[in-house]
Amino acid sequence: MILQGKRVALPSAPVVHKQFEAHAETTPDAVAVSWAGKQVTYAELDVRANRFAHFLAARGHGRGAKVGVCLDYSIDMLVAVLGTLKAGAAYVPFDPAYPAARLQLLLGQVPDLALIVASPATAGMVESAAVEVIDLEQLTDHLAGLPATSPDVPVTGDDVCYAVFTSGSTGTPKLTAVRHEGWFNLMNWLKVEYGLHSGSHNLVVSAFGFDLSQRALMTPLFCGATQYLLASRNFDAMMAYRVLTENEIRVVHCASSTLYLLVDWEKARGGDALTRLDYMLFGGEPLKVERIAEWARREGNTCTLLHQYGVAECTDVATSYDLAGYRPGEQDIAPVGKPAYNTDIHLLDERLRGVGAGEYGEICISGAGVGAGYLNGKGPENEKFTTIVVDGEPRRLYRTGDRGRLTEAGELVVAGRMDAQVKVRGMRIDPTDIERALGRLAGIREAAVVVTPTDSGEAELFAFIVPSGADLTEDDVRTRLLRTLPRNMVPARFTNIPRLPLSPHGKVDRAALVESCRNHCANSGTAA
Repeated sequence: MILQGKRVALPSAPVVHKQFEAHAETTPDAVAVSWAGKQVTYAELDVRANRFAHFLAARGHGRGAKVGVCLDYSIDMLVAVLGTLKAGAAYVPFDPAYPAARLQLLLGQVPDLALIVASPATAGMVESAAVEVIDLEQLTDHLAGLPATSPDVPVTGDDVCYAVFTSGSTGTPKLTAVRHEGWFNLMNWLKVEYGLHSGSHNLVVSAFGFDLSQRALMTPLFCGATQYLLASRNFDAMMAYRVLTENEIRVVHCASSTLYLLVDWEKARGGDALTRLDYMLFGGEPLKVERIAEWARREGNTCTLLHQYGVAECTDVATSYDLAGYRPGEQDIAPVGKPAYNTDIHLLDERLRGVGAGEYGEICISGAGVGAGYLNGKGPENEKFTTIVVDGEPRRLYRTGDRGRLTEAGELVVAGRMDAQVKVRGMRIDPTDIERALGRLAGIREAAVVVTPTDSGEAELFAFIVPSGADLTEDDVRTRLLRTLPRNMVPARFTNIPRLPLSPHGKVDRAALVESCRNHCANSGTAA
């Protein structure tokens, strides 16, 4: 089963920063970036990026090089990113929201890292005997003497533009690389399909290391719009909502859990900043529709909610679905829609053969968005990038490890991870199914289910529930859950918590929940 995206011609050199340069030439005085009360125009940002690109080139860090960027959101961050691209190099985000120990681990996973751009606030987190760390502020005078014009570097669509870290099955972070062609194709699709333009101003709300943040950072500059950045290392809902309220922001990209927080903030304060947006583009984890349904139905809400699916290995977004078409009574899981331009979705069995209509299979992605692979991978995860023959032609694809099917309307539905299923009392279970059932119970705002071992080594389900009012009793939740789920899918333990913890990327931090589970069991020895 193959779901084909629309075929759209790309330029001979689909290079992302060339779009930014075109806007710098045609609308030089337009505001490119707004941060902490400061603004830079397209012309100013272009000149600063050009000078940094010449700095890199003079040091031999041009085409094919990898430049680390460990900066808080700032104008300097965009200078470093754009300058790296203009030099023909690829940038690697080292997210300062991570602990220093984590950053040191990531440093060891980047082969042939050229240098790292940092600031006085972040340099100590990425100190390395093997890699030079530079501060743009300290280089101000030197950079001012370099050419203001773009360096003559022949960048192509096949060149790598960035590489981000993603979890590996071995526990070692994987560095997955994205090509200019795929990144250009993604932004061109967003621009053309959804009519993004010079007024489609954006606010970044996710952490720098997140794959989603790369297109969130660059899409407004690709379209000639203004990029707004929060003056905060970690997500701050109050600050984000204030920026949304005070500025003409039209677009926000975020993880689903971040969307819930923003919606809660708006509902609690009776505001309308979110409802006035043109688009909220979100995904990255199973959608809990009930968390946003009331707000989405609010009279006067003109914000289009785009539920999207993708992976870091394939330029982040592969499919998109307008949630206005979702009917909860007809579909248990909200679809993630149809493919982006020049992108195909394959549903395959374990032998990489297509499954039948309506059947579940592994979601595989082919087309322009498939990345360059893992730069530091030597194990079985490299096999996720493979080639199959379709209509007599070889097609390179990425095996996501996600399980999905197509609706009768040809929309992709993601049913969970193929490797997320666990055996509990001899039966295979996907914790996401339990979370959905809990989310439909009255009195529960949201829930997360994790799997922990018992003293005997068997798997046990532990549910964390966020009540919408008073705390719920374990017996009450269990009794109501048994009306919709078989006994083997009902968690052995429940505990009330005020909110689900989020990772720096804005997703539910399941590792923190598992650790909380262990601490709870160690301290109490009994069910919650």
